[in-house]
Amino acid sequence: MKPCSLLISGWLLLAFLPARAQKSPVDSLRQLLQTHPQPDTTRVRRLQALSFALTATDPAQARVVIEEAVTLSRRLHDAKGEGRALLWLSTLYRRQADHEQARRYVRQAQQVFARANSRRGQGESYLQLMLIEMMQGNYAPAIVAAQRGIPLAEQANDAQTKRRLQATLGSIYLNLEDYKAALPILQAALKNGQQAGDQQVVMSMQNALGTLYTKQKNWPEALHYYEQAQQVAAAEHDEVNSAINETNVADVYRLQGSYKQARAHGLRAYRRALAANDTYTLPFAELLLAQVYQAVHQLDSAITLANKSLERAQQTRSKENMRDASNVLAHAYAERREFAPAYRYQSLYLAYNDTLAGEQTQRQTSALRYGYELDKKQAQIALLTKTRQLQDQQSTRQRQQLYALLAGLGGVVLVAGLLWRNVLLKQRANRRLNEKNAQIAGQRDALDRALMELKTTQSQLIQKEKMASLGELTAGIAHEIQNPLNFVNNFAEVSTELIDELEEARQQPERDAELEQDLLTDIRENLHKINHHGRRADAIVRGMLAHSNHGTGTKQPTKLNVLTEEYLRLAYQGVRAKDKSFVCDLQTDFSEKLDKIPVVPQDIGRVLVNLFSNAFYAMQQRSQQEGNGYQPQVSVQTRQEADHVEIRVRDNGTGIPEPVRTKIFQPFFTTKPTGQGTGLGLSLSYDIVTKGHGGQLLVESELGRYTEFVVQLPA
Repeated sequence: MKPCSLLISGWLLLAFLPARAQKSPVDSLRQLLQTHPQPDTTRVRRLQALSFALTATDPAQARVVIEEAVTLSRRLHDAKGEGRALLWLSTLYRRQADHEQARRYVRQAQQVFARANSRRGQGESYLQLMLIEMMQGNYAPAIVAAQRGIPLAEQANDAQTKRRLQATLGSIYLNLEDYKAALPILQAALKNGQQAGDQQVVMSMQNALGTLYTKQKNWPEALHYYEQAQQVAAAEHDEVNSAINETNVADVYRLQGSYKQARAHGLRAYRRALAANDTYTLPFAELLLAQVYQAVHQLDSAITLANKSLERAQQTRSKENMRDASNVLAHAYAERREFAPAYRYQSLYLAYNDTLAGEQTQRQTSALRYGYELDKKQAQIALLTKTRQLQDQQSTRQRQQLYALLAGLGGVVLVAGLLWRNVLLKQRANRRLNEKNAQIAGQRDALDRALMELKTTQSQLIQKEKMASLGELTAGIAHEIQNPLNFVNNFAEVSTELIDELEEARQQPERDAELEQDLLTDIRENLHKINHHGRRADAIVRGMLAHSNHGTGTKQPTKLNVLTEEYLRLAYQGVRAKDKSFVCDLQTDFSEKLDKIPVVPQDIGRVLVNLFSNAFYAMQQRSQQEGNGYQPQVSVQTRQEADHVEIRVRDNGTGIPEPVRTKIFQPFFTTKPTGQGTGLGLSLSYDIVTKGHGGQLLVESELGRYTEFVVQLPA
């Protein structure tokens, strides 16, 4: 969850821009283009300069302008102008994370420079290609690009491109967490950039050193280099790199727990990225702010920003961002007790984390392999250079010696054969790598489909478990209310008959006053009984409504004795409603010293219903096995301890085997037949007690004798 680790290549991708991109005034360039409409090479250069100037403020318009420069340079057969325009067009797409388009245009630029035999242009093209591969974490192709670009830059005496290629190589060691190798390379690149006045290299290396010290938790050094990079970005008026630097500084403060400072720098980075329409930096800034808000328990803000970061990361296929944003969302929803989305995002986090772990291993293996090949080729180049020097000396002294010339020619043929063999081996390796990438893409699609099916099934099972608990309560409540309703109906029917008798008595010629008084007395007593049993049913309903009113997830001071007794009675009546033959001895031992404690009544009621229902089910199973000689018995006990209260639920059912006992709190684990249980009851109960209330849910059992669950809640 460290954005700075994901920005290691980001500063390189957004740095290394031509200085003209920040120094050419837009208005004056547009005026020059209007006064000079002739389609010539001067117009091509001015279109390029205008595109550079528009990059920070209007990237879309900058792309339109540079595409016009590409079209015009092709019409004029201006190879140099076309190649540089294609390179800048590739840069614009790279900064918008459109890697395929960026790669396509840099390949076109390479072809143009190759036809023009421009080693400088080819070296710059390999630098661009190296940056594109680094942005996607493809370190092996990035090393190959550097391996081919450095000799071209040396041949063209292009010190700037060579310096930037070497600086980028240093960043690869940093990405691979080889800090011992990365540190001297980055320091040397920083020194070379300062001596040459190359502010883009200086800023990039300062940022890289800040990242290195951040990973080593050397906070003072990390802040020192990030602040230096920020000063350079401010002097260069580079809003994009300013946003990246602010994000890195904010992450350092977040890692130290200084959330107020982290939030301030993160907000500045977010605003700058929005202002510059920087789609690369924006998801990192949003993710960092989401992590800060999560740390300070501002969950709504954390969820909103993490969702935005996740959406942007899915558009750019940044798996690191998708993993970290999913992790923030999973923890935030869990803290808000919204377990369904929490489970969903936790599953996403685990899937992305497993994918990235495999990709990291593959990248490191590939980078080490190509690093070995790079060292081998450099040794071959050094050997070839020495051989050529000896041949030149020998040719000067003995120009007439034919044998020396033939020996030199044989050496060249041998080296050419070795180089051709290396090319064939690399082509074979590239084919295998492409096949492996295709396999990985197929596996990824299969995992995505399986994940969607798992989400759907998981939601259905959780809903089924909730409905099962509701069914248990509903059956119990219906059975509880049925008794007083029976009395009300019976007494109402008798009262109707008494009224009929009273009317008949009044219609007799000789009225019996004593009989009429007796009938009125009986009617009055029946009405009292109807009122009594109606109030009894009303009390049952009001008691359940009192618990449901607390179902908002807010803890309320609650009498556990009353809550436990009510749910025990309701659970028992629910079982009786399904099986009239089942009779159980209910024993209660409630502590009179038990004080009110803050709980969520509805959640604790769900836990108790699950425990009671499991106990009745176990006793029903044992009753079916042993017959009439077995007497089911449940004992419920509450205790007040020094720092917690306990609710003990013990039954004399079938008991739980030892291998099963270690798995009963796992989600979706059940021993009930198919269709009778979801395997989520005890799992949800465990989460409610431990995560929701900070308590413990324990179990003791002996096979064939008893099972006892203990709910411990903080006092």
